[in-house]
Amino acid sequence: MESWVFLAGIFLIATLAKNRSLMIGVGFVMILKALPPLQPLLKTLQSQGINWGVTVISAAIMVPIATGEIGFKELLKVLREPAGWIAIAMGVLVAVLSAKGVGLLAQSPEMTVALVFGTIMGVVLLRGIAAGPVIASGMTYVILTVFNLIPQH
Repeated sequence: MESWVFLAGIFLIATLAKNRSLMIGVGFVMILKALPPLQPLLKTLQSQGINWGVTVISAAIMVPIATGEIGFKELLKVLREPAGWIAIAMGVLVAVLSAKGVGLLAQSPEMTVALVFGTIMGVVLLRGIAAGPVIASGMTYVILTVFNLIPQH
């Protein structure tokens, strides 16, 4: 029962914040939970969902290349600018942090609650988007590592 109340609360907050992505995500999970034949998919979604999401995001990022909007000319142009090199460095940093964060979530699933809560706060209060839990988990990993606070299981 507690999980239903928690999910309903998140759904309500997402609705009030007009965050469609979070509403769809929570709604989908609630449907899987509500229909017993689909409940085994919750574990699959938990273990594979981030990879599926990254795949969809990766595909979306490739569309401008596929349509010809972005090509080698644009890449070479951005490499001549400091902002381009900063963007490359941040892309590398986020990729590494995300990998560490996914490892942290696998090792300490209870961290997910705090990260989700923080993400919801950022979405609702600061008009952010709910793309941050993996990146946030990576940043959490770095801070926990620096202060030697990684939970031991």
